[in-house]
Amino acid sequence: MPRGARARRALHGAQAQNVEGRVGKLESEMRAVQRKVFPGGAGQMLQPEVRAPQSEQGPGPGSPATSALADVNQRVTSLEQQMTSLTEQIEQNQNRTRQLQDAFDNYRRSNDARVKMLEAGPAPIAAGGPIDSDDTSSGPARPSTRPETASRPGAAPAPTKVSVEKPSTGDPAEDEYMYGYRLWSAKQYPQAEAQLKKVVAEYPKSKRASYAQNLLGRAYLDEGKPSLASMAFYDNYKKMPDGERAPDSLLYLGQALTKLNKPADACKVYDELNDVYGAKMAAAMKGQVAAGRAAAKCK
Repeated sequence: MPRGARARRALHGAQAQNVEGRVGKLESEMRAVQRKVFPGGAGQMLQPEVRAPQSEQGPGPGSPATSALADVNQRVTSLEQQMTSLTEQIEQNQNRTRQLQDAFDNYRRSNDARVKMLEAGPAPIAAGGPIDSDDTSSGPARPSTRPETASRPGAAPAPTKVSVEKPSTGDPAEDEYMYGYRLWSAKQYPQAEAQLKKVVAEYPKSKRASYAQNLLGRAYLDEGKPSLASMAFYDNYKKMPDGERAPDSLLYLGQALTKLNKPADACKVYDELNDVYGAKMAAAMKGQVAAGRAAAKCK
C-alpha cells in the first residue's frame, strides 16, 4: 500500500476514534440532561441524531478534505455547544427555584410561632392591652369598651349574618368546595377557611383541592391576614404545581408578600410565575403580573 494511502487511513482512523469518543460523551451528557428534564422517565428519552461513522470503510485515495467524517465532526461540535447551553439553562432554573425555596423556607420558619398562636385562638388580653389586628376576627366577640357607640343616634346597625345554603348535587367534593366558595362570597371568612381546609384534607386528589387551597389564601388575604395567606398560596404551588389554581396562587403570593413589605421576595415569585407558567398565562393574568411587579418595584 502506498505510504500516502496508509497515512490517510491512519488519520481517518484517529479522527473516527475521536468522533466516537465525543459522541459517547455527548450521549452520556444527553442522558444526564434527560434525567433532569424528565425525572420520572415515562419513556420520554430522546435519541441522538448523530452516529459514529463506520471505520471499516475509509476514504479512498484522493478524498477531499471536506469528507463525510468532517461533516459529522462539525455536527458533533454544534451539538456539544447546544448541550452546554442547555445544561447552563437548566442549572440557572434550578438555582432560581432553589433560591425561592430557601427564601420562603426562612420566611415560613420566622412565622411558625405566630401561625400556631393564631390557629390556637387569641390569648386573654387585659383591659386596655394591645390587640393584634390578625387576631380580632377569631375567638368570641369582646364587649365594646365604648357602649355609647351602639346607642348613639344614627349609628349603623350591626351587620346580620347571612344564611348560606350548602349545595347538594351528588358530587361531594364539588358540593363541599362550592359551600366554601359561598361562605367566602358572603364574607364569612372564618367559616369559609374551615370549610376550604376540609375540602383539601378530604379530597386531595380532586381538582377542587387546588381551587380550595387557593381560595383559602384569598380568604386570609381578604380578612387582612397576609402572613397566613402567603403560606396558603405557597402550599398550593408547592404541593399541587399542576393544579388549575397553582398559577393564581403564585400571583396572589406576590401580592401578599408585597403587603408584608417583602418586595424582593415578591419579585422572585413573579419571576417564578413567568418562568413556570408564562407560556400558558392568559392576557388578563399577564396584566396582573405586570401590575404586581410595578407595585413591588421589580427591575
